[in-house]
Amino acid sequence: MRSPKTALSAALGLGLVAALAAAAPVSAASPSTVNSSHSTPASIAAYNGSAAEKADTKAFFAAVVKSAKAKMKAHPDAASVTVTYDASAAPTFANQIAQSASIWNGAVSNVKLQAGSGGDFEYREGNDARGSYASTDGHGKGYVFLDYQQNQEYNSTRVAAHETGHVLGLPDHYEGPCSELMSGGGPGTSCQNAQPDANESAKVDQLWANGLAGVHFGKAS
Repeated sequence: MRSPKTALSAALGLGLVAALAAAAPVSAASPSTVNSSHSTPASIAAYNGSAAEKADTKAFFAAVVKSAKAKMKAHPDAASVTVTYDASAAPTFANQIAQSASIWNGAVSNVKLQAGSGGDFEYREGNDARGSYASTDGHGKGYVFLDYQQNQEYNSTRVAAHETGHVLGLPDHYEGPCSELMSGGGPGTSCQNAQPDANESAKVDQLWANGLAGVHFGKAS
């Protein structure tokens, strides 16, 4: 089995290698299909995202923070920051997105995810050779893209929760173990964990503490 550390090409988020994009097409109707128990060379990406991709993820988080700060000015006494998301453009993954929000809401205290139209960010779905990723739309907002094929290769709830981790300010850490949510696809398709570990939860709470004062992407990593 090929190691992520020795693979040669990269993509943001849980992105898959180009070989995966060239594989036989799959149906989008069953993204929650039981995953294969072992990774293959075609399903393990190079998880070292380019500088441009990392900058895009950083810009995504900055866009979410900007929107959250504006809401906090209107509700300065709120115990936590509420970040709203719109999942209407990703109906195939409605359950996984809802589970992802529930997972993060149960893991952190200083920020809460809430569904709503016209949210601070949105989820989208489709086919993309890069796999799933978090990005900015170029108009001051961000979105999470969920790739059909990748969500069949990997645990779909883990994919959604991992990308949502970027919304909350966590960078990728692909060399980490399966127990780390932000290790993404690094541990391979057999990894079924969709929960952040204690360190990841603490980092998010630190980033969103005290009204986002002085928040910087990746500062707590």
